[in-house]
Amino acid sequence: MEKSLVLIKPDGIKRKLVGEIIKRYEYRGLMIENIKMIKPTTNMLKQHYIEHIDKPFFAELVDYMSSDFVVAIVLSGEHAIELVRKINGSTNYMQAELGSIRGDFANSITRNLVHGCDSPESFKREYDIWFG
Repeated sequence: MEKSLVLIKPDGIKRKLVGEIIKRYEYRGLMIENIKMIKPTTNMLKQHYIEHIDKPFFAELVDYMSSDFVVAIVLSGEHAIELVRKINGSTNYMQAELGSIRGDFANSITRNLVHGCDSPESFKREYDIWFG
């Protein structure tokens, strides 16, 4: 069984979509291994988004993600990483397929409801940040 890390971002919580988002993962057979609600620190977010540190949107992203609580979830299942990314939809909500979380609910590239890790290596690194 593969594991994936998902973050439900502050806009998902504020818009009361946490249950709907979790339901979509569970309907596809993914199992919740661990879940918690946390208000991330700037340091956590700098570690999490380290690959974006030199990009122009980095400060806005860290400010947004540290503005309120985030739900961190470890999901497991067959091809969990790829499946989560498909359920989430494209980062750009305008390109996300209808039926995906972002395709159905997102209205901003930054405030796009969810994050999913993109590889087993990023799962390990992100797990250590959020659950370590």
